[in-house]
Amino acid sequence: MTRRTLLSALLIIISTAVAGQKTDMSLFSGIKPRNIGPGGMSGRVTAFAVDPRNENVFFIGTASGGLWKSANAGTTFTPVFDNEAVASIGALAIDPRRPDIIWAGTGEGNPRNSVTGGYGIYKSMDGGETWKCMGLELTRYIHRIIVDPVNPDIVYAGAIGNPWAPHTERGFYRTRDGGLTWQRMLFTNETSGVADMVMDPSNPGKIFVAMWDHRRWPWSFSSSSAGSGLWVTRDGGSTFEQVHGGLPSEVGRIGLAIAKSNPDYVYAYVESESTAIYRSTDGGKSWEKRGERNIGNRPFYYAEIYVDPQNENRVYTLFSGVNVSEDGALTFDGRTAESVHLDHHAWYIDPVNPDRMLDGNDGGMGITYDRGATWRHIENLPVGQFYHINVDNEIPYNIYGGLQDNGSWRGPAYSWHNGPLINEMFEFLMGGDGFDAMPVPGDSRYCYAQSQGGSLRRFDVLTGWNKSIRPAAEAGEKLRFNWNSALAQDPFDNNTIYFGSQHVHMSSDRGDSWTRISPDLTTNDPEKQKQDQSGGITKEATGAENHCTVITIAPSPLKKGVIWAGTDDGMIQVTEDGGTNWKNTSRNIKGMPRNGWVPQVTASAHEPGEAFAVVNDYRQGDNAAYLFRTKDYGRSWQRIIDDTDVWGYVLCFAQDPVEPNLMFAGTEYGLYVSFDSGDNWNRWTSGYPTVSTYDMTIHPRESDLVIATFGRALWVLDDIRPLRALASSGRKLLNTEITVFDAPEAYLSSTRNLPGYYFYGDAMYRGQNREPGAMISFYSSSDSGKISMEIKDEAGTVVKTQEIKAVKGFNRFTWRLDRNPLPQLIYPSGQDQQQDPRARFFRGFGGTVLPGTYTVSLSLGNAKSMSKITVSADPRMAAPDIDALRKNYERAVTFGAGIESLNAKLRNLVTVRESLAKTDKLIAEHPDFAATVSGEYKAVKEELAKMDEAFGRRQDGLTGRIGGYRSLLMASGPLTEQEEQVIADAGNALEEAARMAGSFLDGSWARYKAKLKEITLTGEEVILK
Repeated sequence: MTRRTLLSALLIIISTAVAGQKTDMSLFSGIKPRNIGPGGMSGRVTAFAVDPRNENVFFIGTASGGLWKSANAGTTFTPVFDNEAVASIGALAIDPRRPDIIWAGTGEGNPRNSVTGGYGIYKSMDGGETWKCMGLELTRYIHRIIVDPVNPDIVYAGAIGNPWAPHTERGFYRTRDGGLTWQRMLFTNETSGVADMVMDPSNPGKIFVAMWDHRRWPWSFSSSSAGSGLWVTRDGGSTFEQVHGGLPSEVGRIGLAIAKSNPDYVYAYVESESTAIYRSTDGGKSWEKRGERNIGNRPFYYAEIYVDPQNENRVYTLFSGVNVSEDGALTFDGRTAESVHLDHHAWYIDPVNPDRMLDGNDGGMGITYDRGATWRHIENLPVGQFYHINVDNEIPYNIYGGLQDNGSWRGPAYSWHNGPLINEMFEFLMGGDGFDAMPVPGDSRYCYAQSQGGSLRRFDVLTGWNKSIRPAAEAGEKLRFNWNSALAQDPFDNNTIYFGSQHVHMSSDRGDSWTRISPDLTTNDPEKQKQDQSGGITKEATGAENHCTVITIAPSPLKKGVIWAGTDDGMIQVTEDGGTNWKNTSRNIKGMPRNGWVPQVTASAHEPGEAFAVVNDYRQGDNAAYLFRTKDYGRSWQRIIDDTDVWGYVLCFAQDPVEPNLMFAGTEYGLYVSFDSGDNWNRWTSGYPTVSTYDMTIHPRESDLVIATFGRALWVLDDIRPLRALASSGRKLLNTEITVFDAPEAYLSSTRNLPGYYFYGDAMYRGQNREPGAMISFYSSSDSGKISMEIKDEAGTVVKTQEIKAVKGFNRFTWRLDRNPLPQLIYPSGQDQQQDPRARFFRGFGGTVLPGTYTVSLSLGNAKSMSKITVSADPRMAAPDIDALRKNYERAVTFGAGIESLNAKLRNLVTVRESLAKTDKLIAEHPDFAATVSGEYKAVKEELAKMDEAFGRRQDGLTGRIGGYRSLLMASGPLTEQEEQVIADAGNALEEAARMAGSFLDGSWARYKAKLKEITLTGEEVILK
């Protein structure tokens, strides 16, 4: 270590000690975010592996949503890779001799602009329960894995490598010791990696390997022939020879397939000047050109072909569609999988039953059982890839966002339904690649949404009406819109929005007209604006590489006229006068990568001159983490995140609008929180997976952290007030024995049943809904087990008491806004007596509380903490009559006292029944005794039977009639005439029951006991003392 490096390390240690300390995030095990889906519009699936012993067990690899397992043929799916370092899966393989061993290569092999990286090859020895990284971390992207079927300790890994940068850790790798060590056996150059590889099923030592030379920049893509080509090894990778024999001399990406039914048949999808599929019928010695039409036209994104394992002439080619050839790839007139999605990347054909196939695409996966005639689209795989997120202020509020290749949507953060959140609750706004979508503030019937390349529209969500509102270019100019264009709402005027091209555009009429308020804010580098030349061998000019554009706009919520803008080429600009003058502040940022990507600038809600800039540069080969802060309108900047703070480059940031010390950052691999204004960053691990955390926002009313992930759909961390309290206390809160936090407003909401379903089986997606009631959070300094809770109304009356389970740290529970139970009639019936089936439902029923403010007290030993909860009426309904509801409850309390008095009498029936049971035995054994007590005994039995019948009748029994008093607790206001009749009948039934019980106890039962006292033989045995 050099002196300078040592000094730097010491400075880091000293500064960390001064700044503060990390927080033990295990303390938050009691607070977990909810995954709300949706699952119907899923994300890119990249790989399959099927258990050879059981076709119902298979694994699904996704581009950025981790690895999933189904043990029931795709009915349900379980994530099995959530706690690993990365979430991108590029390749899967199952050990054919030991199927509990699964290999996973990380980093997807589809190098489009949204490609997600990995970090090595993983191995599971227990069917996916646990995983271990076995090396190859610096390859970053592994596209193929093959396990030797004879010696499964030999494994081959094809590393396609990082498309964003040249590096040597790519190519064909081999291990002979189960992954303990690896050797690179084939390498062509620093920009070439394995695009595909297949093994001869009849000769495990023979492997075809397609090398592909490619490079991606933020503004362009190139597929080159320099390092590309087809190679074959016949000795398990020890030696290779390049394959020619009829193939084009200059090739790009190649996809491969070999026929299991006839391994001499080898197919190659070959990108070249005239892209075509080639076939060899002699094991790869010679090749002939077959089909050119209907085979796919974007080989950089998909060049996958597959051959039916039982028919060497049936070939499938995957691209935006899936086409089928029945004549050995000469023609592709068949088409399949049109009903599941576009853009296909993974395919599995059952070797025993080729009619069964799995399809992996940009929208998830599909399954067919009839060779593609019909498909089942999987709707419960929540791996959606969201780019952006926004919220409205409805109650319950909605979330708006757009997904990669799956459009823009609106759906509930939670719902007042009985059951989970389901896919049908999400509203489809527009198709294409979905990006930023946001509501019109104060008028959420209307919203904005966009798709790729700046296609911006305004929607009437109620009717579906919509119109294009994209700013138009002036005469003679061309506006440059990013694939993922900037959209922002003005915080001072609900009708004003901003949109980004190379300029910032402002509309004060919801997009009907636009004013340009900036010059070109980018570098305007002409060398980075040649998208019509992008692609290399195959032209690729879809707009995904549009560059020198504004990609983030952030108006200050504190000072009108302050607007920030960030670009995809490293410019961070600010205006303090509404756009008249702009200044470039990026030159003031020390350590900012040159021409880095600025996906987000956040204007502070606390200081007008404060802003935060997320910068990442992985698109130029730099995977470091960058987050910068300014407090003086960009004149100076401070870096507040680097690689010592987080794992993965930074994608998004949010500062709490209430507590400035509380901050959140999303990286390519997770979620981080700082409680000390960015001095220390802590990874959130409670209930949240490793995933690309792409965008987030904090709901202004409910204080929820709403998270958009690029791979695991949407998440909601309800009520961050406990985190806010920790940040504001400077960690002092952790020294308290118990602290209960202010709770979000609770609603006495009515709930509906789920639309369209009664029962919904196991294959339907179930997003986690918020529990109805009041969400109460507290901190406990010890694993106390239980904490006492008491809730009082504004008059100081205790309405609810309960014991709460608690662990050390932050805890959360839901009070369902119920009162302590009122007395319910308890009739001690015999074993053959049927109870009112409603009794179980109403047991412990005390009705709900009234709207108002309540005090929550939690006690732990001598320690006590209190907070307030506001309980509001259902905002969808007319305001309740509070006085009437209070009077109803008071009447119910009075009625309950009468029931308790009756219960005291009825408890004697337990003694009665036990005594009669003993009497029955004595009568059978002693005839003289039977003759003596027969009259009194018969009277008791007959009268008790009448009581049983009177109380137990299902239609008009006393128990049910008395239970009618619950109408007082369930009424929504003053009682109706019918409800008053029910209450009157309940009162009559209560009086009748009391008379009947009193008459029985004071009459036949008293005479029976007196009779027994006259009998010396068995009196003591009969009467239970």
